[in-house]
Amino acid sequence: MPESHAGLRYAVLGLVVLAAIIALGSWLVRTRRVSPFGMLGRTLRSTTDPIIRPVERRLVRMGGNPTHAGGWLVVLTAVAGILLLSLAGWLVGTFETARATASGGPRGTVILIVDLAYRILFAALIVRVIASWFGMFRYSKWIRPFYILTDWIVEPIRRIVPALGAIDLSPLVAMIVLSVARQILLSMLRPG
Repeated sequence: MPESHAGLRYAVLGLVVLAAIIALGSWLVRTRRVSPFGMLGRTLRSTTDPIIRPVERRLVRMGGNPTHAGGWLVVLTAVAGILLLSLAGWLVGTFETARATASGGPRGTVILIVDLAYRILFAALIVRVIASWFGMFRYSKWIRPFYILTDWIVEPIRRIVPALGAIDLSPLVAMIVLSVARQILLSMLRPG
């Protein structure tokens, strides 16, 4: 499985490099470093415009500057690649844990349940924090499930741990509490 994970890393790197080349080609034509009417300029425009135009339209709808579309294409490709690699790593780790605990009988099943619950809650806390950076809170329809999933641990901590200005430390403290609880439960369940 590590070979396929390495292959996925190279594929993501290749896509980011391709996005950077597309952004560079579009920039060269738009800034007139390459004549848009020459053979090279027409070729660059015909290959980069179908990819850059949707990003430009989205930027304009969001109130951004369409000249930054190339940079946004590279950033979005890199972020999507990182998310894909993280998801693949999470899935591989989960399947390895499931495979290792499958032969453990009932104790192995409980270990698997504890580990899966920890992984899901930890991921939900991360999504909750990152979504808040982009102004997506409890009432956003895509983020609401993550709040529902984690409110039982974050809200009591929020009452105890004060915010530092605009920084809310309760999700970080919740991650630490979850990690400690997982370690305690797994140490009690594993034969010593």
